[in-house]
Amino acid sequence: MPEVDLRRLAHARSGDKGDTANVGVIAYSPQAYTFLKEHLTADRVAAHFGGMIDGPVERFVLDNLDALNFLLHGALDGGGTVSLMTDAQGKVYSTALLRMKLDTPQEVLDSVG
Repeated sequence: MPEVDLRRLAHARSGDKGDTANVGVIAYSPQAYTFLKEHLTADRVAAHFGGMIDGPVERFVLDNLDALNFLLHGALDGGGTVSLMTDAQGKVYSTALLRMKLDTPQEVLDSVG
């Protein structure tokens, strides 16, 4: 199976709510979504951001949008109004997540072009 960046299978947006970063991952195809729903787990996302967040990762499944939403608790050092972080609104978390490597079946890759 080819190892590819998540960005080959989906796009993402991120933002903040207090000390929590929110990352939405939207699959490029129904086949990619089915694959991501199985393999892009909260534990895997937490491991990807190891050392960058202080709290747990929650995952929400949005079947009607072929999307997954992740809440990264403790990711923003208190949030935009109190944090001295460069990215206190969590805008780069989506880009960072899209760099995650996934062993992906060829038929899934073919479904996204």
